[in-house]
Amino acid sequence: MPLPRLLTLIIGLTLILGLMIWLIDSLSRLSWQLTYYPLLGPILIFLITVLIGVLIGAFVYYFFWLPRQSKKRRRPVPTVSPVKSEAAEENLKAVRRQLKQIQDEVVRQELLSRSREIEQNLARGEIRVVVFGTGSSGKTSVANALIGRMVGKVEAPMGTTEVGETYRLPLKGVDREILITDTPGILEAGAGGSDREKLARRWASEADLLVFVLDNDLRQSEYDPLKLLAEIGKRSILVLNKADQFPEEDLEAILARLRERVRGVIPSGDVMAIAANPQPIRLVTGETVQMDQEIMPLIRRMAEILRSEGDDLLADNILLQSQRLGEDARDLIDEQRRKQADKIVDRFQWIGAGVVAVTPLPVVDLLATAAVHAQMVVEIGKVYGCEINLERGRELAFSLAKTLVSLGVVRGTIELISRALQLSVGGFLVGRAVQGVSAAYLTRIAGKSFIEYFRQNQDWGDGGITEVVQRQFQLNRRDEFIKSFVQDAIANVIRPLQLDAQLDDEPQPLELDATEDLKKQPFEETVDDWR
Repeated sequence: MPLPRLLTLIIGLTLILGLMIWLIDSLSRLSWQLTYYPLLGPILIFLITVLIGVLIGAFVYYFFWLPRQSKKRRRPVPTVSPVKSEAAEENLKAVRRQLKQIQDEVVRQELLSRSREIEQNLARGEIRVVVFGTGSSGKTSVANALIGRMVGKVEAPMGTTEVGETYRLPLKGVDREILITDTPGILEAGAGGSDREKLARRWASEADLLVFVLDNDLRQSEYDPLKLLAEIGKRSILVLNKADQFPEEDLEAILARLRERVRGVIPSGDVMAIAANPQPIRLVTGETVQMDQEIMPLIRRMAEILRSEGDDLLADNILLQSQRLGEDARDLIDEQRRKQADKIVDRFQWIGAGVVAVTPLPVVDLLATAAVHAQMVVEIGKVYGCEINLERGRELAFSLAKTLVSLGVVRGTIELISRALQLSVGGFLVGRAVQGVSAAYLTRIAGKSFIEYFRQNQDWGDGGITEVVQRQFQLNRRDEFIKSFVQDAIANVIRPLQLDAQLDDEPQPLELDATEDLKKQPFEETVDDWR
């Protein structure tokens, strides 16, 4: 019992005994007077009895019942930094608004679950410490040593810990609940090892404090994830386990190299050696001696960090998790929009091809294509939540058409399509078929460029429209894409033209040389005429 409560108990008992002696003495002296007042005696005795009962009840409540209730009551959870917690809450509200736009129900529910988990972590205020490292470094031994009892499989084959096992760790002087999680090892072989490594990396990225366990000098494959975690703001302690297996001179040399290698990533004071599960040593006499466990350096350092930085680590991590959730939601929405916009481009490229293929006059060709591009811009803008009118769509289409001509993309497209069609259909094509397929290809480049424009909030970026168009032209001229595109072009452009010729009973062999035909109708001149 605390000293102040003990002193109060002694004083209270003394006071009660004194009052009882005084009352007994007073009653004995007044008893002869009460005979003259028959009703006063019982009333007075009743009141005195009630008073004594109240005093005894208060005494019992204060010294016996109240302490038990205090023990049952959970300790108050310290508040997280109001600024960072409010920022995290605002991020979560923004994420929920974003999630309404996600069409995939499974993905949306998964992100909602993550947002609720972040909210719960914010409310509980628990500090998560994750033990991370390769499968052979002794992570489970370190986790067991930290919680003070040997649980799980120790010294088991590589890859024993398949899921994150979590335990509570009490640390003196740290008000918050501390959760220790032992993760699967990284750098394990096989498909199963790769899946477990992904799980371990996810646990590590969600930790408030990392204990990165090594069993020797730091390898590059271990340094890379350690540095990556530090770059996203993770606080880490680097632990060289199995220190009992090294001579003292070698141990100091390894620690010096470790501190040098992680300079700028982990403070030198957070690099230490421990022996979580020391092995027995056989002496010259044949006697076996069990070495003492060396885990206290790690426990002391953890306690120091969590006492001084625990609140900030928790607040920073909650804010980081909410921001990453928002980024994931934005990426999913962007991918969803991209797929919808790609479908629009695929549709309009064959519309443009059909329009050009059936209109032999060059000026009409370009005007028709520009109209197709303008409508395509309007529909892509709607996908990205940008309501633009048809007039603005024409302006954008005309600006991009000039860029296509100035960069030589039109000429390059015609040459590329001519060669591809000749190789695919053995030279059976006419000039307007080349123009139609080329128009489809140019519409595709234009559409892809407009997608980038709207993805960047109606901005062409630092390199301007020129860089965007050049990049899309390079991406869409790869052999594997051209092969697939030409197959679609034959189905959507060449065969309809052949069918039209057969219906007109004017079968014409597709023997015209595409290059000669293009000389008669140069694409670049049509843009100049329109301009």
